[in-house]
Amino acid sequence: MSYNLHRFATALLQSSWSATNVPATGLTDITFPITIIDADHISGYYFAQQYAFIDSSIGYTGIQPRPDNNGTAVVHGVFSSFVNGSTTTDSNCHAGADGGPGVSCSFEWNGAYGRTYNFEVKRGAGQLWVGTAIDTVTKERIHIGSYTVPAGAGGIASDQVGFVEWYPWNSFEPPNHCAHLPYQQTVFGNPFTSNAGSVCMQSEFFETGDCIGQVAFATEKVAGGVENNCGFTGQTGS
Repeated sequence: MSYNLHRFATALLQSSWSATNVPATGLTDITFPITIIDADHISGYYFAQQYAFIDSSIGYTGIQPRPDNNGTAVVHGVFSSFVNGSTTTDSNCHAGADGGPGVSCSFEWNGAYGRTYNFEVKRGAGQLWVGTAIDTVTKERIHIGSYTVPAGAGGIASDQVGFVEWYPWNSFEPPNHCAHLPYQQTVFGNPFTSNAGSVCMQSEFFETGDCIGQVAFATEKVAGGVENNCGFTGQTGS
C-alpha cells in the first residue's frame, strides 16, 4: 500500500482500509460508515476516511461534532478533493482544500450521536463526484457536496487511510496539551461498494503524532468494523 499522508502530521489516530477485486480503472463508488458513539458536542474532532483517485491525488470525507442548537445535536459533514484542477458549481463547496489546490464541501444538519452515517462517494456523469451522508435510521440522504476532477483522474483506488484528528492543535498546541484532549469513541465500519466481487475491510487504529502513549488510546475490532477511543472526559482541548 502506498499512501498520500495528507493529514497525518496532525492526526492523533490512523487506520487503513482496503478493497479486493478493484478494476484497473478504479471503483465508481465507495461508502464509509462512521458512528460517533461518544464525544462532547463541541467543535474540534474530525473523523475521516481518505480515498485516492487512480493516477491522481486524494479526497476525503467524514464527520465533525458541533455545538448543539437549542438542545438539538448538530453534526458537520465534509467532502473534499485535493486533485489540482478540481472545480465545483455546488453551493456547498468552494475552491481550495487545506490551503492548497482542490475543492472543499461541507454541510451541517441536526444529527444524532450513537447513530451510523454512511458517507457515500459516488461518480456521476463524466468526472463528477458526489458526496452524500446517509442516515441509517431514517434513510435520509444528506447532500454534502460535489466536484469535478480533471480528465486524468481515474476511479477510486483499492486502499487508503482513515484518521481521527483534533484540528485546533493544527494552529496552536497549549502547554501539556495531550492531557487536555477531550474524550471520543467512534466506530469506523468496514467500507462497501457496489462493485461486484469487492470486499472491503478496515484495520485497527494506531497512534500518530506527539501524544503517543499519553491519551488513553484503545482500539478493537467489533462487528462490522473497528472501534477506537482516546482522550479524557471534562477536557476542552485547551
